Amino acid sequence: MHSKIKSEMQNAFENVYDHHWYILGNEVDQFEQDYASFNQTKYCIGVSNGLDALFLALKACNIDYGDEVIVPSNTYIATVLAVSYLGALPVFVEPDINTYNIDPSKIEDAVTSRTKAIIPVNLYGQCCEMQSIMELSNKYKLFVIEDNAQSQGSSFNSKMAGSWGHINATSFYPGKNLGALGDAGAITTDNFQLAERIKVLRNYGSQKKYFNEVIGHNMRLDELQAAFLRVKLKSLLDWTKERQQIASWYDEALCGLGDLVLPKISTGATHVYHLYVIRSEKRNALQNFLNEKGIGTLIHYPVPPYLQEAYQSLGYTKGSFPIAEKIADTCLSLPIWPGMQKDEIDYISETIREFF
Repeated sequence: MHSKIKSEMQNAFENVYDHHWYILGNEVDQFEQDYASFNQTKYCIGVSNGLDALFLALKACNIDYGDEVIVPSNTYIATVLAVSYLGALPVFVEPDINTYNIDPSKIEDAVTSRTKAIIPVNLYGQCCEMQSIMELSNKYKLFVIEDNAQSQGSSFNSKMAGSWGHINATSFYPGKNLGALGDAGAITTDNFQLAERIKVLRNYGSQKKYFNEVIGHNMRLDELQAAFLRVKLKSLLDWTKERQQIASWYDEALCGLGDLVLPKISTGATHVYHLYVIRSEKRNALQNFLNEKGIGTLIHYPVPPYLQEAYQSLGYTKGSFPIAEKIADTCLSLPIWPGMQKDEIDYISETIREFF
């Protein structure tokens, strides 16, 4: 995918190099406008990475020590780390076994007097069932911070992922559908006050150089990464269509094969296939077999966050969240990237058929 835009990316580098302005310049300003427009939000604030985006979003909502934040039990560790950075407590809620996204019907039971926010994670490329989540947040007056790192361009009920929450965080890690050439992230919102607070927090707590209003951070989007992202954003819709086509080839070739569970999309949602995730009780053997045939796969994610050594203090054990553990024990991500050819999908599918 990079080979087709190499000259544009080189031009973007030279433009930044020749302008001699490397922090919070025109490229960041323009990318923030471009991405806000793409994501159908009023404001976008570029930051250093996806984890910092989550942290700053929570901080802007005044999440503090002892507060509780509801998160999925099967998310990537970054979602949980951001909560911990503020001294808040992550409260885990199980996903829907079919979509892998947080189950809205289970959230209410996790709400307590200390609950301040919900972080729905649009996992693998599919937008969560955000309508129900927003209705619940309104009922209990909770902040919603979408973790949109894996689903730029997806939607629910025709409203873009990353535009539902009060404030939302995304990552442009190189492997994402919209990836920088290094670490990068962004926050999106329609709330002017939250947007302005993020701008101050990301830049040493300062609006004017050498004058600091609050204790802030150095969490700014790099000017060069913004320039690269501006180039790549123009291709994102086309790349998404390619991913969806590849997924449809997989669906057709793998349907009804062995005990495979293929991706399912909830009513009203769209999927941009950051990952194409299958499940099988024979996952480990299947992964080894594919590897022997030259087909690389990954497991997203082998250990749920509440079972990580870093979170032993929370006191969870194997069996605490059986749905998350079922997914962790059986999921496998197959190769998918813009530019994959039908014959490559055929080879992968035939190899899986051979295994079964």
